[in-house]
Amino acid sequence: MSARRIWTLIKADVLHGPKDAILVMSIVMPILLALFINLAFGNIFTDRAKLGIYDSDSSSVVEILKQDQSISVKTYSSEAELRQATNSGAVDMGLVLPADFDETLSTGTVQLKAYIWGESLAKNRAVIPAALEHAVRQATGAEVPVNIQTVALGEESSLPWSDRLLPLVVFMAVFFGGLMLPASSLINEKQHRTLEALNVTPATMADVFTGKGAIGASLALIMGVFTLLLSGSFSGNTPLLVLVLAMGSIMSAEIGLLSGAFIKDMNTLFAIWKSGGILLFGPAVVYMFPQIPSWVGYIFPTYYVIRPIVDISVSGYGLGQVGIYMIVLAAIIFLLGLAVLSVVRRLSTQALRLTG
Repeated sequence: MSARRIWTLIKADVLHGPKDAILVMSIVMPILLALFINLAFGNIFTDRAKLGIYDSDSSSVVEILKQDQSISVKTYSSEAELRQATNSGAVDMGLVLPADFDETLSTGTVQLKAYIWGESLAKNRAVIPAALEHAVRQATGAEVPVNIQTVALGEESSLPWSDRLLPLVVFMAVFFGGLMLPASSLINEKQHRTLEALNVTPATMADVFTGKGAIGASLALIMGVFTLLLSGSFSGNTPLLVLVLAMGSIMSAEIGLLSGAFIKDMNTLFAIWKSGGILLFGPAVVYMFPQIPSWVGYIFPTYYVIRPIVDISVSGYGLGQVGIYMIVLAAIIFLLGLAVLSVVRRLSTQALRLTG
């Protein structure tokens, strides 16, 4: 392989790419899906925890909390109104401040009552108490323990719908473009017999596959990062999250190269995508419906991309918790790479026979 020839092939494909409907779909579809999910189920362009407060005595702590950029604060005129807002999901936590709240700050310990929305995120439940402790410390100038007695409202759920649908957004962003772009490009090359033209050029079959795979993986990574940012889910350990996205993008491109090598035309490609998509979509379905046993997800290869992404971005997990999934993902990438290498060698041998 030659890096210079690969770069030349990449530039040629990129310049031709904007005319390809697959490229347009790979960019537009994930963005539209992310926008729709955020408009329907989430707070678009914001990831802040929502705190509701009933304050019967105009505490100075409320004004400090309103200035905290990690949360959004809304006040309510009665405890009943606060409870209703929490129960409906308008706020993640509803905090009740007693009339003598500022006076109790000098006692050394603060006891508070709070309502918790059952479908609020674990990270939001952690952010709000931390913000409250920071506000109390600012108000008193000292460390004051804050004990919160919580009352859960609504149906308890580990993931609200905005996060249950996150795997679907990730799947469309990473796997549609990363898979379909290399596959469709190879199919077009075969249909126009331009692959045979390589026999009279310095470029090799390995150069072609590497170039098309690099384009697919790059597009998949860019769209994966962009849609997570758009969904407000690009959080947690950022370098680790990008690494998992990059590994998923490579896996997607490898599947696309194998598909393009064996599928004869675009109609067949789309038919296989629609009928066999369950092998890729499976983990997204498992996350959407918690009633499905979680072990079902382990059957699907894409699970080892989606699971660590959700764990990092939603639950704030680190390498220790997602490392095992990344090891399995690396093994899948290695095996797919061997399969691609075998296909490249076979096609190269065929090309040599034709020239011989």
